[in-house]
Amino acid sequence: MTIKAYGAHAADQPLGPLDISRRAPGAHDVQIEIAYCGICHSDLHTVRSEWPGTQYPCVPGHEIVGHVSAIGAAVTRFAVGDTVGVGCLVDSCGQCGSCAEGLEQYCESGMVGTYNGPTPDAPGHTLGGYSQRIVVKDDFVLRISHAPEQLAAVAPLLCAGITTYSPLRHWQAGPGKKVGIVGIGGLGHMGVKLAHAMGAQTVAFTSSESKRAEAKALGADEVVVSRHADEMAAHAGTFDLIINTVSASHVLDAFTMLLKRDGTLVLVGAPSEPHPSPSIMPLVFKRRAIAGSLIGGIAETQEMLDFCAARGIVSDIELIPAQQINAAYERMLKSDVKYRFVIDSKTLGE
Repeated sequence: MTIKAYGAHAADQPLGPLDISRRAPGAHDVQIEIAYCGICHSDLHTVRSEWPGTQYPCVPGHEIVGHVSAIGAAVTRFAVGDTVGVGCLVDSCGQCGSCAEGLEQYCESGMVGTYNGPTPDAPGHTLGGYSQRIVVKDDFVLRISHAPEQLAAVAPLLCAGITTYSPLRHWQAGPGKKVGIVGIGGLGHMGVKLAHAMGAQTVAFTSSESKRAEAKALGADEVVVSRHADEMAAHAGTFDLIINTVSASHVLDAFTMLLKRDGTLVLVGAPSEPHPSPSIMPLVFKRRAIAGSLIGGIAETQEMLDFCAARGIVSDIELIPAQQINAAYERMLKSDVKYRFVIDSKTLGE
């Protein structure tokens, strides 16, 4: 079936209206009418070929919330009318060690992304959530239990939420742990909310004095302006875990020095240029670690959604019509959003 979408035919073109096709639901498929789709920085990197391998036409979007409109004959977990979500992946090999452990995001054959991934469907690569409808294998569909009026603000949980939740869970953030969140943007504002909700002592790091009050309102117990050396020095050697969400290249040493012995700095931001090589001595003398983390598997993403629903946690968003996507991209580059743009999908038909 042909539906309306927003995408681009080349890296140097703005996004605009497209007609795309979706397959009819197979036995294990769920057809979803998309209500809302968040805008992630990854969308911009991909559609503008700032990351290698973009295939065109490119329809971004992997923070999807909608309602089931059809199911395949073998689908038992979902019914027409259910509120559901789709995140960053729509398939994996299902056979490797990572998939067997529910870590499909680390599939050793390569996960299939919600857009720009391999698929037998036309045009040969997946097309994402800036569209009216999507058809997804049932194993990769997530149940949404938030209140209906929260659904637009739930959409960014499918990427920004799980990207911060996964490392917080893996490195066991909780009561008695001191956790830092670097950067108060789309990812960072969710990191602060989630670390606080897990019961960790939560410290937000921002380079902007103007964000101090905002970070406190999000749930930070303390806010450190990273440009102030005295504020940074006061926390030396005290953190169990620091999640760094910043997607611009910067010196990491200022944050590794804040870790306790055996503390970990986890990088979830993806800069277009590498960070300068970190100093080794602060690492070896305290057995500190620098690690990375990528979204979450399906089971963990469902756990995150249920955790957030039980606590009323959603993203802070600005809802926009599809016709403002290009303007939203330019504003996102200037960090002019608090803290995530979400597309109202009903405007795709206008």
